[in-house]
Amino acid sequence: MGYEGFDVRPFLVFWEITRACALACRHCRAEAQSHRHPDELNREESSRLVRQLAELKPPMLILTGGDPLMRSDALDLVREATAAGLHVSLSPSATARLMNADFHELKAAGVERISLSLDGATRQTHDAFRGIAGTFDRTIAAVHRAHAADLGVQINTTLTRGNLGEYEAFKKLMFELKPAMWSVFLLVPTGRAGIADLPVPQDIEFVFRDMASLVGKAPFAVKTTEGHHFRRVTIQTLGARAGKHRPGMRSPLGIRDGRGVMFISHTGVVSPSGFLPFDCGNVRQEHPAEIYRHHPLFVSLRDSDALGGKCGRCEFRNVCGGSRARAYGVTGDPFAEDPACVYQPRGVAPHLLQTTPAS
Repeated sequence: MGYEGFDVRPFLVFWEITRACALACRHCRAEAQSHRHPDELNREESSRLVRQLAELKPPMLILTGGDPLMRSDALDLVREATAAGLHVSLSPSATARLMNADFHELKAAGVERISLSLDGATRQTHDAFRGIAGTFDRTIAAVHRAHAADLGVQINTTLTRGNLGEYEAFKKLMFELKPAMWSVFLLVPTGRAGIADLPVPQDIEFVFRDMASLVGKAPFAVKTTEGHHFRRVTIQTLGARAGKHRPGMRSPLGIRDGRGVMFISHTGVVSPSGFLPFDCGNVRQEHPAEIYRHHPLFVSLRDSDALGGKCGRCEFRNVCGGSRARAYGVTGDPFAEDPACVYQPRGVAPHLLQTTPAS
C-alpha cells in the first residue's frame, strides 16, 4: 500500500474499540474499566468508521483498548476492515478471554499481528505491574500460541523508573521468545502514570544505545514508542544510512503524535495519539480524514519548526521531534522540548533533516 506522506494520511491509526478490560495495570493510559462504556461506538457507527478509514487508507490499523476482545464483535470488525483493504493488528490483554480465543481464527479473520505486553521480565514483577496474578504466564503462552498459528507477534514493554533495572532480563527474554518486533514504550505521564514514574534521562540514553546495537542483528526488529530520540541514538551509533533504513522497522522516520499517527477513542473522539488526549473532533460528526488533515493541532504538530526549546533547535528534529505527549504530560505544552532526552543540539546537519516514507 502506498504512503504519500504525513500531510495526506496517518501511517498508524489506533482505534480504541472499547475501554473495557479485566486487568488493572499500574500505568494504564486508558484508565480502563471493567465494563463497556454505554456511549462507545455501536456496531453501525463502527462499520461506518471502518468504511471511512478504508477511504483514508492508513497503511496500518491497530485495534486496541482497554481490551478489544471485550467487544463480542471485535473479529467482525477485523473481517470488515480486512475486506475493505486495511492491514489490521490487534492489541488484546492477557486474560482468560484471550486464552479461550482460537489464534488460527484470529489469523483467518485478518489479524496480521498481535501485540502483547511484557512490563516485567519475571512472573512476579509483570503480574505486579498488571495488577492481576497469572498475566505473565498467559502472555508467554499467548506468544507461543501465536507462533504456532503463524500469527505475527509484537511484544510491548513499558520502561519506567521501577523496571528499568530489568532491561537486561527483558532483552534476554526477547531472544528466547523471538517476536517479530520488540516495541519499547517510554512512559508518558498520562492516565494512571505519573511524572515520578519516568526513568532518569541519562539511564534512558544508556538503554537506547544498547538497543541500537540490536538493530539489524537481533532475530527481531526493535523500535520505540514515545521514545523518538532512539532514532537520533541509532543515527549517531550506526550512521545516517542505517538510521534511515533501520532493518525490520516499517514506520517512516519522523512519525510522532499527530504526524503520521491518529488515535480514535471508544466514543469516537479523535486525538493526535492515545497519550496526547486532546479532543480534535468526533467521527460521529466528521470524517476522520478531515480531522487529521485540517485540524489546527494536527497541522501544527506536523510542523517540526513549531517545536519549542531544544527540540526546535535540534538538527534531528525532522527524524525525531521528541515525544509531544511527554512534553505535554510534564509541562502542559505539547510543543515543549521532550524532558526525557539528554541531547544538546549542535547545529543543523541538512542530510539528517529529510524524512523518507516507508516503502
